[in-house]
Amino acid sequence: MDKRQLSDVIETAIRREEEAYDFYMDLHGRFDDAQVQEALAWIAGEEKKHKAFLVDYRDGRLGPDALQLRHAVDYKVAEYLDEPEVSDHMARHEVFLVAAHREKRAHDFYSALADHHPDGEVAGMLRRMASEEMRHKEKMEYLYANAAFPQTDGG
Repeated sequence: MDKRQLSDVIETAIRREEEAYDFYMDLHGRFDDAQVQEALAWIAGEEKKHKAFLVDYRDGRLGPDALQLRHAVDYKVAEYLDEPEVSDHMARHEVFLVAAHREKRAHDFYSALADHHPDGEVAGMLRRMASEEMRHKEKMEYLYANAAFPQTDGG
């Protein structure tokens, strides 16, 4: 891959992270639920960190190994449940399900890009980004399950 193609890939990824941040902050402003706001602020902050990483990587301040490859559990909730329409009247669990779907798409985006590159620096960096997105999906699915199926006094 030549430098121009790599630059285009990085710029696309940066735009996607900016869009994700804006999406989560827009949702954040729609809800008064403190748990929803906290989760959305956290995930928006993660997208901001991803953008910063990509900008630093693009500008040569970081190597591709700056992100750790971490294992995440894929509960596959988003794969089995339809994504709700975004509205101001969503239940807490629906907000988390929307976020899980969005994180799945981000994971799939980075994974597909990595698959189109030969093993090496760029593919490794893209796999690390995919891993980060899967960790976010895991968190959103965990929050979904706890909101949709809350623990009761009976166990």
